[in-house]
Amino acid sequence: MVDIAHRSAINPASANDATAARGRNQPSATQLVPLASIDATQWQALSERAIEPNGYYLHAWERAVSATAPGRTGANALCAFDLASGRLTGLLPVVSLWRAWKIPLPALVSAHPYGTLCSPPLDRDTTDDAATQLLQQARQAGAHALILRDVALDGAAMTSITESLVREGLQPQVLTSYIRASLDATQDGETLLRTALGGKKLKELRRQRHRLAAHGSVTFEVARTPRDVGPALETFLTLEASGWKGKRGTALAQDAGDATFIRCAVPALAETGQCEIVTLRAGTTPIAAGIVLRHQARGFFFKLGIDERFAKYSPGVQLTLELTRHLCADPAIASADSTASADHPMINPIWRGRLAIGDVLIPLRRNDPAVALIHAALVARGFALATARRAVHLLRR
Repeated sequence: MVDIAHRSAINPASANDATAARGRNQPSATQLVPLASIDATQWQALSERAIEPNGYYLHAWERAVSATAPGRTGANALCAFDLASGRLTGLLPVVSLWRAWKIPLPALVSAHPYGTLCSPPLDRDTTDDAATQLLQQARQAGAHALILRDVALDGAAMTSITESLVREGLQPQVLTSYIRASLDATQDGETLLRTALGGKKLKELRRQRHRLAAHGSVTFEVARTPRDVGPALETFLTLEASGWKGKRGTALAQDAGDATFIRCAVPALAETGQCEIVTLRAGTTPIAAGIVLRHQARGFFFKLGIDERFAKYSPGVQLTLELTRHLCADPAIASADSTASADHPMINPIWRGRLAIGDVLIPLRRNDPAVALIHAALVARGFALATARRAVHLLRR
């Protein structure tokens, strides 16, 4: 079976096909477009018009992921275009089901952009048409199903895709789902924290901060410009590698491809005001740092690194408290996605909003027996993973 994610390599798209900005030519309906060939200006303009924010599918971020991040390189894309203007109106980075999970069945899977959100950008002015085109592109690429992983189940993009499916007599199937923390940044920061944590907990955190001040004045810094985020990023990478992620070998700085991706993406997004790095210091010593992406009116808390020598002062919590105040005081931000796991012990008590996230199986043809096979394979994979996790948990006890 030909891997449908590599058909563009067999019949490569022309330059005109890959970049609609050069005219009214569009990608061939039978081909997937290499992600690296999509016109940057078109992609950025689509992000500005997107019906739902997703910092992890911004051009500078996802292109950098697909270029060097191990296990995530070489993604292709489904694209939708406005017929009259040639304007890019929808985009979904994808890989084959084989590439994603080593399942040899004809399906496409949303390419994972490191952050746990794969809601595709759809033009708010032509949302229904864009969603319909993406589904048709997937069919014509040879897929029998499309799997959206880590999609916002109640988000505008998923709603539009579902409506397009219903019009064709199809229904999406939620494979897995969970609830994660989010922040309503329209509230006053202090009021929000007092409501979320209570006076007693906040008093204890203030005591920890006062004790931390014995190591030097405690300051919160925000790096926004490309010049400032460079040194701040290196501080973050050092902190992340110094902790448990470094011990497990999963810190970004420990892999050349990961390090290249993040060092490319962060300054590029800072150029457009879409990334900032927050750092908490005790004197001159950085004790916690985090990367925050920004898209439209939403922030995305990507990663956190701490100096574990200061663990008794709760540096990750202290940084998150300052970040909460910072986001709530910013009139450009209305909400923030923690992009954390379900029941995350640190951020769940602080950010009390909740987002429903899930993996969704989208059938592309009615009464297609291949979809039943794909669904069964995915269920079996999920069962196997759950069994493996339980075994690991038992071994660690």
